Amino acid sequence: MVVTNHTEISEGKTTGIWLSEFAEAYIEFTSKGFGVTVASPLGGKGPVDPGSVDESTPQQILEAKKYLENTMKLDEVSSEGFDAIFLPGGHGTMFDLPQSQKLQELLRDFYEADKIVAAVCHGPAGLIGATLSNGQPLVTGKRVNAFTDSEEAETTLDQYMPFLLESKLRELGAIFVAAPNWNTHYEEGGNLITGQNPQSTAAVTKAVIEKLA
Repeated sequence: MVVTNHTEISEGKTTGIWLSEFAEAYIEFTSKGFGVTVASPLGGKGPVDPGSVDESTPQQILEAKKYLENTMKLDEVSSEGFDAIFLPGGHGTMFDLPQSQKLQELLRDFYEADKIVAAVCHGPAGLIGATLSNGQPLVTGKRVNAFTDSEEAETTLDQYMPFLLESKLRELGAIFVAAPNWNTHYEEGGNLITGQNPQSTAAVTKAVIEKLA
């Protein structure tokens, strides 16, 4: 699982990982017996978006923060020994994951080895810079889902984003397929699995597990 290290959207606005998107997937993968390595571009602590936690957040989700305390640096990771790569979201991903050359290399290696590449909500921002060995963007011609421009507008954070995720994926030639705002939805394009929003995390995780079975 690859998470963001980015903590600031603009002056006074903090961001990071959307906790439920990380925690729901982590808990489900480990409960099914899969080993999970958590990595980030810089390594070290993976910051949780404070907006993703409130008094209604289940204790099991809150406890998963401990798995973000000391993430592995992406430069120390290879695709060898792993069956899938999973990118949870949070607005932080929009700032550092698209710039990570190491992540781009890993995504290409996973995809071209017919291993699973999965992402949810803003996690597909990590796919933006990824290209295949022939130079074509990884998402070109593939059915893809992610946090929609309409959902971003509803958050009122669209003005602070370096780009709009749906629009950027469309620019890269992805076949973007979405559900109405805040509905559970994901798309499969070969071994690429992408989900729309926090509500879609469980469905994406289940789809990954089914492919690994």
